[in-house]
Amino acid sequence: MIAQLTIYFTYIIEQMGYWGAAFLMALESMIAPVPSELVMPFVGFLAAEGKFSIPLAIVFTSIGSIVGSLISYYLGLLGGRPLVLKAGRYLLLNHEHLDWTERWFAKNGSWTIFVSRFIPVVRHLISIPAGLGRMNVWRFSIFTLVGATIWNTFLLYCGYKLRQNWTLVQQYSHEIDIVAGLLGVAALGIWAGVRYFRKRRTTAIKKA
Repeated sequence: MIAQLTIYFTYIIEQMGYWGAAFLMALESMIAPVPSELVMPFVGFLAAEGKFSIPLAIVFTSIGSIVGSLISYYLGLLGGRPLVLKAGRYLLLNHEHLDWTERWFAKNGSWTIFVSRFIPVVRHLISIPAGLGRMNVWRFSIFTLVGATIWNTFLLYCGYKLRQNWTLVQQYSHEIDIVAGLLGVAALGIWAGVRYFRKRRTTAIKKA
């Protein structure tokens, strides 16, 4: 299945250029089964071959990521969980993954949006609980854009360096996802720790 999807995705990018890459990354940021590991490394390969400009590739794919994320955000904001589940039937939405993502967002707050761009499965779904929770759309957009751009650029760079061997990224995508996920969770833990100690310090100053 992965091999067949790779053929479809590379064909779309070859035929539509930057817009094809943006379209696929928009789907990747929604609940559609489009892994970024099958898209961005090939974009990097094309950049290495001189067919794509790296800055333009990053801009277009980042725009695609934010557009797809906003669609999912408003799906949750305006349609609520019933509409999300109804639409998800046609896009192979896993209810258990959605439930876990909602709990993850509720527990860790808005910074989860940024961190989740580096965590497999969660990055496809995190925009929905942000919409359901009525998170500020500008804050949501900034966190999403920064996180998505970093992740997209990393995968593009891998494809650029590997060139004809860009498919190695998808072969080791599980390992890459684990490392990226651990780094994301670590970053969230550091942020939570800093916030906790700042809160304690503020409380201590007020009591003094």
